[in-house]
Amino acid sequence: MDHVVSVETGAGEARVHWYRAKKARAVLAIGHGAGGGVEARDLQALAAALPATGITVALVEQPWRVAGKKVAPAPKTLDVGWHGVWPELAKPGLPVIAAGRSAGARVACRTAQELGARAVLALSFPLHPPGRPEKSRQDELLGTGVDTLVVQGGNDPFGKPEEFPKGDFGLVEVPYGDHGFKVPKKAGLTEEQVLAVITDAVGTWTRTLR
Repeated sequence: MDHVVSVETGAGEARVHWYRAKKARAVLAIGHGAGGGVEARDLQALAAALPATGITVALVEQPWRVAGKKVAPAPKTLDVGWHGVWPELAKPGLPVIAAGRSAGARVACRTAQELGARAVLALSFPLHPPGRPEKSRQDELLGTGVDTLVVQGGNDPFGKPEEFPKGDFGLVEVPYGDHGFKVPKKAGLTEEQVLAVITDAVGTWTRTLR
């Protein structure tokens, strides 16, 4: 990690953890979920792998996490925090890919067009609450208005890959993965192999963006 920048937003103080590429062609800004922070394994794996491919990674710590709270606020408040850090994300003058895991993915989808994001990466998009498929959030995903990639665990209780609607987005399945991309031992996949599926897919996708 290069450095951490504190940013005042309308929802409180946020932090941006920068992992810079030497010859960057884009910034991948990733927000965390409602049950964890920027220490999530997939976020850390992307921050470690992508700078070597020309993608600067910015892990965004929402104000509620910076304040030490354990429960995420309402979606509108999450959006306010994301809006507040966007000028910092855009400072390098590069295209910004809005990304997030779980609740952070919903924020990226909802705000992409308004903020001028180049694309959206949705990690573990919570298509519906567990066991409540009728409470679909597909409109957020289908309404990004930009190039969009979903990376989803094959056994995610918030929406398995086969539950996703037809739409103008890419979808990469992490075999047997749950909402945190953990896989059972019977899957025969190591944690490193699982994370490689994610980082390789995202790296390949970013190279297609112009």
